[in-house]
Amino acid sequence: PLTDATFVPLLTSPDRELRRRAFETYYKQLGQYKNTIAATLDGQFKQLCFFANARHYDSTIQASLDATEVPVPVYMNLIEAVHNNLDKMYRYVALRKKLLGVDELHMYDVYTPIVADADQAITYEQAKETVLEALQVLGEDYVDLLKEGFSNRWIDVYENVGKRSGAYSSGNSRPHPYVLLNHNDNLSDTFTIAHELGHSMHSFYSNTNQPAPKSDYSLFVAEVASTCNEATMMRHLLKTFADDKKALAYLLNHFLEQFRTTVFRQTMFAEFELIAHTMAEQGQPLTRESLSKAYYELNQKYYGAVCTVDENIANEWMRIPHFYRSYYVYVYATGLCAAVSLSDKILSEGESAVRDYRKFLSAGCAVPPIDALKLAGIDMSSPEPIRRALGVFKDTLAQFKAVMA
Repeated sequence: PLTDATFVPLLTSPDRELRRRAFETYYKQLGQYKNTIAATLDGQFKQLCFFANARHYDSTIQASLDATEVPVPVYMNLIEAVHNNLDKMYRYVALRKKLLGVDELHMYDVYTPIVADADQAITYEQAKETVLEALQVLGEDYVDLLKEGFSNRWIDVYENVGKRSGAYSSGNSRPHPYVLLNHNDNLSDTFTIAHELGHSMHSFYSNTNQPAPKSDYSLFVAEVASTCNEATMMRHLLKTFADDKKALAYLLNHFLEQFRTTVFRQTMFAEFELIAHTMAEQGQPLTRESLSKAYYELNQKYYGAVCTVDENIANEWMRIPHFYRSYYVYVYATGLCAAVSLSDKILSEGESAVRDYRKFLSAGCAVPPIDALKLAGIDMSSPEPIRRALGVFKDTLAQFKAVMA
């Protein structure tokens, strides 16, 4: 059945007709609720406008980011830096079109794997060893803590009746965090282990080094440690499988997709939010037509002329729950950019970078999140970490193209 939960998995199907039918059916059905959803989102944005005005902020974005101690230019730097690097996204989309062998690349073609047959079964025991080996670079004591977590029931591994879906780290739990997984024996879930343990180690170091009132780190940096683990493990695997062309191609494509979905796509969401909030601040009605027009034009901008931007994608904003948590989605993009830059520093500079990284992990909310990242040598008040991360995307794309030649 076509549901919210099965929609994206259906879009990864190798059956193109199935993808097309799922895409068109889902968005046609969603469009039947267009006026209700638009009115609901309009109410959300008007509420934020009211509270921003009541508290004498200049704008809704200033009001929202002030709560997390993040300057507004950080948000704008992200959008500007991504705009300046959209040529790299266009090259990736063009390569996807070529490798899929299609005359037109539609929006229902962007999720299906280009290299699908290299995804091998990886047991949980094998996944644990991969994670531990890949993260050795973060120090022996760091790995010892991971081993303690694996050995002493920090982790609920498999799906069970009544268990919530997805994966989760409990964060500020004491004496240590707990991790919830719904593990399947594949590479994606191996990365999920590294990701959730990154959250847990961030929480562990913050809890250990800060008093309880200052131990819970800001939302702005919440995805940095988790994604740094993923990026570090990806570099390890790329080195391990350097001579295995099929495995190497699969890993490179996985890394490229992480950039597409987390940097480019989430930045597009962030820009849509900014446009819609600005309209609300100016007293313009947020109708289904105005929201869909803005969203459709953003898809054209971010995917470029090489991609056929189907009309139905104009309804996609209706299914994104993050828009009801205002000015939030951008942290996925900034988090990945900061994490990739951190991983680069750790792998290139070694022990000194690891020491600085520990200072960040231990900071909690004792300092503002921008200053916490500066402890690790990453200045997110500048667009440089975003440019550096997108440089990694460019290099990964070139390597993938060479492997697939």
